Amino acid sequence: MLLRLGAVPTLVVSSPSAAQGSSDVAFSPYGEHWQQMKKIATIHLLSNRKVRSYRYAREEEVRSVMAQIHQHSKAGTAVDLSDLLNTFANDVANSSLIGGFNLEDYFPVLVKLDVVKGMVCAKAQKVHKAWDDLLEKLIDDHANRLPSLNEGGGDDDDSDFIDVLLSIQEEYKLTREHIKAQLEIMFEAGTDTSFIVLEYAMVELMQNPLVMTKLQAEVRSMVNSKLSTRKKKDDSMMLITEDELTSSRVLYLKAVIKETLRLHVPAPLLVPHLSMADCDVQGFTIPAGTRAIINGWALARDPDYWDSPEEFMPDRFMVEQGGSAAAMDYKGNNFLYMPFGTGRRICPGINFAISAIEVMLANLVCHFDWELPTGVRGIDMMESFGLTVHRTEKLLLVPKECPIHAA
Repeated sequence: MLLRLGAVPTLVVSSPSAAQGSSDVAFSPYGEHWQQMKKIATIHLLSNRKVRSYRYAREEEVRSVMAQIHQHSKAGTAVDLSDLLNTFANDVANSSLIGGFNLEDYFPVLVKLDVVKGMVCAKAQKVHKAWDDLLEKLIDDHANRLPSLNEGGGDDDDSDFIDVLLSIQEEYKLTREHIKAQLEIMFEAGTDTSFIVLEYAMVELMQNPLVMTKLQAEVRSMVNSKLSTRKKKDDSMMLITEDELTSSRVLYLKAVIKETLRLHVPAPLLVPHLSMADCDVQGFTIPAGTRAIINGWALARDPDYWDSPEEFMPDRFMVEQGGSAAAMDYKGNNFLYMPFGTGRRICPGINFAISAIEVMLANLVCHFDWELPTGVRGIDMMESFGLTVHRTEKLLLVPKECPIHAA
C-alpha cells in the first residue's frame, strides 16, 4: 500500500513476499553516522559477552520480584504484575546503562514511558529538558570516576554502558549528544520490549492452561534436580539462573517466548527503511525516497502462511513436535517472522531483551501457580495505540506457592 505521509511517499508492506523483496540495498538506509552508531551498539554495548556480564544484575532483580510475589502469596492477595514487570524491566535497564543508579530516586516520571510518550508541546519540552539534565549529570559522574577505574585496571565486564561510551569517545569522536542519544534509545528499547513480552506471555499462559502446565513441568524439573542435591533443607527459593537456562534444554520456554512475540509484536510497524533508488516490489515501481514500513503484525498473522494464526500454539516452534516454524529464529532471515526487524535495521539488543525475558518468565511460572482474582471471569485483551502496543488494563493475578517450596 503506497501512501503519502506529509511530503514523504510511504510504502506499507504487509505480506512476507513483498517484505523479502524490500530487503535489498536499495531499501536499506545507510550512512557513516548510522554505521558508526550501529557498530558501537553491536560490538561495545550489546555483544554476547557484554550482555552475559550483566546476568548477575538481572538475577538480583528477579530475586527481588520473587520476594515481593512471595509476600502476596503468603497474604493471599493479588499482584499487580503489570507494575511489577515494568519495574523489573526498568531496573534491569538501569543496572546495565548507568550502573544501578535508580532513575525513580532522581526523577520519577522519567521511567514511566507511557507518560513521557503522552507529553506534547510545552510539557514535552519540559520533560525532555529534565531528561537531558539527568543524562548530563550521569555522564559527568561517570567521567569523573573513569580515570580511577582505568588506573585500578577494572574488569571491562564491570563497566556499564556510560563507562563504555566514555572509554571509546575519542576513538569514535563521540559528542555528548551522541552519547545521550545512544542511552535514550537503549533505555526505551530495553525496557519496553521486555515488559510487553513478559506481560503478554503471562496473559497467554493464563488463557492457555495446558501450555502453562507444560511450561511449568519443564522449568520445575530443573529446580527438582537442584533440590535433590541440596545438602541442607531450608526455606530459601531456588532461583533458576541464566547459566542453568543456557546449559539446559528449555526448548518449550523458548517456544513460548517466540510464540508470544509472534502474536504480540512489541512494535507492530517495524523500523522504517528508505528506498535509495527506484526499485520494483511485486511488479510495482517504488520511487527513490520512499519510506518503507513493514507491518510485522500482519506478517506474523497471515493465514496464507500460518496455521491457526490467531491461536497461541508454542508447539509450532518445537522441532520435536514437527512444528512448521521450528527453524525460525530472531535474526530476521525468515520474512514470516521478524519481531525484531530485519537487515541492517534489525534491533541490536535481541540478546539483551531475550536474556531478561527468559530468566524472569522461567522463575515466574516455576515458583508459583497463578489464579485470577475472585470474581474476575477473564482477562481484558484491549490494547492501546502507539509505536509499541500495550494492554490498557493492569494484569492482576493471585500467586500460589508452588508445592516444591510449600512442602
